[in-house]
Amino acid sequence: MWSAGRGGAARPVLLGLLLALLVPGGGAAKTGAELVTCGSVLKLLNTHHRVRLHSHDIKYGSGSGQQSVTGVEASDDANSYWRIRGGSEGGCPRGSPVRCGQAVRLTHVLTGKNLHTHHFPSPLSNNQEVSAFGEDGQGDDLDLWTVRCSGQHWEREAAVRFQHVGTSVFLSVTGEQYGSPIRGQHEVHGMPSANTHNTWKAMEGIFIKPSVEPSAGHDEL
Repeated sequence: MWSAGRGGAARPVLLGLLLALLVPGGGAAKTGAELVTCGSVLKLLNTHHRVRLHSHDIKYGSGSGQQSVTGVEASDDANSYWRIRGGSEGGCPRGSPVRCGQAVRLTHVLTGKNLHTHHFPSPLSNNQEVSAFGEDGQGDDLDLWTVRCSGQHWEREAAVRFQHVGTSVFLSVTGEQYGSPIRGQHEVHGMPSANTHNTWKAMEGIFIKPSVEPSAGHDEL
Protein backbone atom coordinates (compact mmCIF):
# COMPACT_ATOMS: atom_id res chain seq x y z
CA MET A 1 0.00 0.00 0.00
CA TRP A 2 1.10 3.54 -0.72
CA SER A 3 0.74 6.05 2.10
CA ALA A 4 0.30 9.80 2.12
CA GLY A 5 2.40 11.95 4.43
CA ARG A 6 1.44 15.05 6.38
CA GLY A 7 2.27 18.73 6.29
CA GLY A 8 1.45 19.37 2.63
CA ALA A 9 -0.75 22.38 3.43
CA ALA A 10 2.25 24.43 4.61
CA ARG A 11 4.38 23.73 1.54
CA PRO A 12 3.03 26.52 -0.71
CA VAL A 13 4.26 28.95 1.96
CA LEU A 14 7.73 27.37 1.73
CA LEU A 15 7.67 27.72 -2.06
CA GLY A 16 6.74 31.39 -1.76
CA LEU A 17 9.54 32.08 0.70
CA LEU A 18 12.10 30.39 -1.54
CA LEU A 19 10.99 32.16 -4.68
CA ALA A 20 11.07 35.50 -2.88
CA LEU A 21 14.83 35.02 -2.43
CA LEU A 22 15.52 34.34 -6.08
CA VAL A 23 16.35 36.55 -9.02
CA PRO A 24 14.69 35.59 -12.35
CA GLY A 25 17.10 34.25 -14.96
CA GLY A 26 16.20 37.07 -17.35
CA GLY A 27 17.74 39.58 -14.94
CA ALA A 28 21.13 37.87 -14.84
CA ALA A 29 24.18 39.49 -16.34
CA LYS A 30 24.80 38.43 -19.91
CA THR A 31 28.08 36.71 -19.02
CA GLY A 32 27.28 33.44 -17.24
CA ALA A 33 23.50 33.80 -17.63
CA GLU A 34 23.36 30.44 -19.40
CA LEU A 35 24.78 28.60 -16.36
CA VAL A 36 22.96 26.77 -13.56
CA THR A 37 23.83 28.39 -10.23
CA CYS A 38 23.67 27.35 -6.59
CA GLY A 39 20.40 28.31 -4.91
CA SER A 40 18.42 28.19 -8.16
CA VAL A 41 15.03 26.45 -8.27
CA LEU A 42 14.36 24.43 -11.42
CA LYS A 43 12.72 21.43 -13.06
CA LEU A 44 14.80 18.62 -14.56
CA LEU A 45 13.73 16.87 -17.76
CA ASN A 46 14.91 13.36 -18.62
CA THR A 47 15.91 13.94 -22.24
CA HIS A 48 15.17 10.38 -23.43
CA HIS A 49 11.83 9.67 -21.75
CA ARG A 50 10.63 13.32 -21.69
CA VAL A 51 9.49 13.30 -18.07
CA ARG A 52 10.34 15.74 -15.29
CA LEU A 53 11.84 14.70 -11.95
CA HIS A 54 8.99 14.81 -9.44
CA SER A 55 8.15 14.04 -5.82
CA HIS A 56 5.09 14.41 -3.60
CA ASP A 57 3.90 13.61 -0.08
CA ILE A 58 3.30 9.93 -0.92
CA LYS A 59 5.52 7.19 0.50
CA TYR A 60 6.67 3.98 -1.12
CA GLY A 61 4.64 0.96 -0.09
CA SER A 62 7.76 -1.24 -0.20
CA GLY A 63 11.52 -0.88 0.15
CA SER A 64 12.50 2.00 2.41
CA GLY A 65 8.98 3.40 2.84
CA GLN A 66 10.41 6.88 2.27
CA GLN A 67 8.83 9.59 0.12
CA SER A 68 8.53 8.46 -3.48
CA VAL A 69 10.29 10.10 -6.44
CA THR A 70 8.83 9.71 -9.93
CA GLY A 71 8.86 11.20 -13.42
CA VAL A 72 5.86 13.10 -14.80
CA GLU A 73 5.05 14.30 -18.31
CA ALA A 74 3.28 17.50 -17.21
CA SER A 75 5.39 20.64 -17.41
CA ASP A 76 3.22 22.72 -15.04
CA ASP A 77 3.27 20.58 -11.87
CA ALA A 78 4.59 22.50 -8.83
CA ASN A 79 5.77 19.22 -7.29
CA SER A 80 8.58 19.08 -9.87
CA TYR A 81 10.63 22.00 -8.51
CA TRP A 82 14.04 21.26 -6.97
CA ARG A 83 16.50 23.63 -5.32
CA ILE A 84 20.26 23.29 -5.97
CA ARG A 85 22.23 23.21 -2.71
CA GLY A 86 25.69 22.26 -1.50
CA GLY A 87 26.81 19.39 0.70
CA SER A 88 26.67 19.40 4.50
CA GLU A 89 29.99 21.26 4.58
CA GLY A 90 28.74 23.98 2.22
CA GLY A 91 30.69 24.52 -0.97
CA CYS A 92 27.82 25.93 -3.03
CA PRO A 93 27.45 29.64 -2.23
CA ARG A 94 24.28 31.28 -3.53
CA GLY A 95 24.80 32.38 -7.12
CA SER A 96 28.00 30.46 -7.79
CA PRO A 97 27.96 28.48 -11.07
CA VAL A 98 27.73 24.72 -10.49
CA ARG A 99 30.95 23.07 -11.68
CA CYS A 100 31.08 19.83 -13.64
CA GLY A 101 32.23 17.24 -11.10
CA GLN A 102 30.77 19.15 -8.14
CA ALA A 103 28.64 17.33 -5.53
CA VAL A 104 25.27 18.94 -4.83
CA ARG A 105 22.01 18.23 -3.07
CA LEU A 106 18.67 18.53 -4.86
CA THR A 107 16.03 19.59 -2.34
CA HIS A 108 12.37 19.15 -3.23
CA VAL A 109 10.85 22.59 -2.75
CA LEU A 110 7.34 21.67 -1.59
CA THR A 111 8.30 18.98 0.94
CA GLY A 112 11.82 20.02 2.01
CA LYS A 113 13.27 16.54 1.41
CA ASN A 114 16.48 15.76 -0.48
CA LEU A 115 16.91 13.50 -3.50
CA HIS A 116 18.35 10.31 -2.02
CA THR A 117 19.28 6.75 -2.92
CA HIS A 118 20.41 3.66 -1.02
CA HIS A 119 20.61 -0.12 -1.34
CA PHE A 120 16.89 -0.88 -1.62
CA PRO A 121 15.35 -2.33 -4.81
CA SER A 122 13.10 0.00 -6.77
CA PRO A 123 9.43 -1.11 -6.85
CA LEU A 124 9.01 -1.81 -10.58
CA SER A 125 12.36 -2.45 -12.28
CA ASN A 126 14.36 -3.82 -9.32
CA ASN A 127 17.07 -1.24 -9.94
CA GLN A 128 18.18 0.92 -7.00
CA GLU A 129 15.41 2.86 -5.25
CA VAL A 130 15.51 6.66 -5.39
CA SER A 131 13.56 8.47 -2.70
CA ALA A 132 13.21 11.88 -1.05
CA PHE A 133 14.64 11.95 2.48
CA GLY A 134 15.18 14.29 5.43
CA GLU A 135 13.36 17.24 6.94
CA ASP A 136 13.58 20.91 5.94
CA GLY A 137 16.60 20.22 3.73
CA GLN A 138 18.52 18.29 6.39
CA GLY A 139 19.39 14.70 5.49
CA ASP A 140 22.58 12.66 5.33
CA ASP A 141 25.56 11.83 3.10
CA LEU A 142 23.36 9.68 0.82
CA ASP A 143 21.77 12.91 -0.47
CA LEU A 144 24.88 13.91 -2.46
CA TRP A 145 24.99 13.72 -6.27
CA THR A 146 27.92 14.59 -8.53
CA VAL A 147 27.03 16.64 -11.61
CA ARG A 148 28.60 14.94 -14.66
CA CYS A 149 28.80 17.26 -17.65
CA SER A 150 31.04 18.47 -20.46
CA GLY A 151 32.90 21.72 -19.97
CA GLN A 152 33.74 23.57 -16.78
CA HIS A 153 30.21 24.37 -15.56
CA TRP A 154 26.65 23.04 -15.79
CA GLU A 155 25.07 24.87 -18.72
CA ARG A 156 21.31 25.32 -18.80
CA GLU A 157 21.03 24.10 -22.40
CA ALA A 158 23.29 21.04 -21.94
CA ALA A 159 22.44 17.46 -21.00
CA VAL A 160 24.01 16.34 -17.71
CA ARG A 161 24.04 13.24 -15.53
CA PHE A 162 23.74 12.94 -11.75
CA GLN A 163 25.95 10.25 -10.23
CA HIS A 164 25.34 9.31 -6.61
CA VAL A 165 28.38 9.92 -4.42
CA GLY A 166 27.73 7.08 -1.99
CA THR A 167 26.75 4.24 -4.35
CA SER A 168 27.95 5.46 -7.80
CA VAL A 169 24.61 4.85 -9.56
CA PHE A 170 23.19 7.33 -12.08
CA LEU A 171 19.78 8.98 -11.66
CA SER A 172 17.71 7.22 -14.34
CA VAL A 173 14.31 6.56 -15.91
CA THR A 174 13.60 3.46 -18.01
CA GLY A 175 9.89 3.77 -18.76
CA GLU A 176 8.14 1.64 -16.12
CA GLN A 177 4.90 3.32 -14.99
CA TYR A 178 2.99 3.11 -11.71
CA GLY A 179 -0.65 2.33 -11.16
CA SER A 180 -2.93 3.83 -8.49
CA PRO A 181 -2.56 6.20 -6.66
CA ILE A 182 0.06 7.76 -8.99
CA ARG A 183 -1.10 6.19 -12.24
CA GLY A 184 0.98 7.03 -15.28
CA GLN A 185 3.95 8.41 -13.35
CA HIS A 186 7.30 6.85 -14.27
CA GLU A 187 9.66 5.05 -11.94
CA VAL A 188 12.89 6.94 -11.17
CA HIS A 189 15.77 4.78 -9.99
CA GLY A 190 19.55 4.38 -9.91
CA MET A 191 21.46 2.48 -12.62
CA PRO A 192 25.14 1.45 -12.47
CA SER A 193 26.11 2.61 -15.97
CA ALA A 194 25.95 5.88 -17.88
CA ASN A 195 23.51 5.56 -20.80
CA THR A 196 20.65 7.28 -22.61
CA HIS A 197 18.27 6.68 -19.67
CA ASN A 198 20.15 9.02 -17.34
CA THR A 199 20.63 12.34 -19.14
CA TRP A 200 18.82 15.40 -17.78
CA LYS A 201 18.36 19.01 -18.79
CA ALA A 202 17.46 22.10 -16.77
CA MET A 203 14.02 23.37 -17.74
CA GLU A 204 11.51 25.73 -16.12
CA GLY A 205 12.78 27.57 -13.07
CA ILE A 206 14.11 30.69 -11.44
CA PHE A 207 17.88 30.99 -11.67
CA ILE A 208 20.06 32.96 -9.28
CA LYS A 209 22.14 35.63 -10.99
CA PRO A 210 25.76 34.38 -11.27
CA SER A 211 27.87 35.96 -8.53
CA VAL A 212 31.28 35.09 -9.97
CA GLU A 213 32.83 35.22 -13.43
CA PRO A 214 32.92 31.68 -14.89
CA SER A 215 36.28 30.43 -16.12
CA ALA A 216 37.11 28.27 -19.13
CA GLY A 217 37.92 24.57 -18.87
CA HIS A 218 36.81 21.12 -19.89
CA ASP A 219 35.48 17.98 -18.23
CA GLU A 220 33.81 14.87 -19.62
CA LEU A 221 30.15 13.86 -19.41
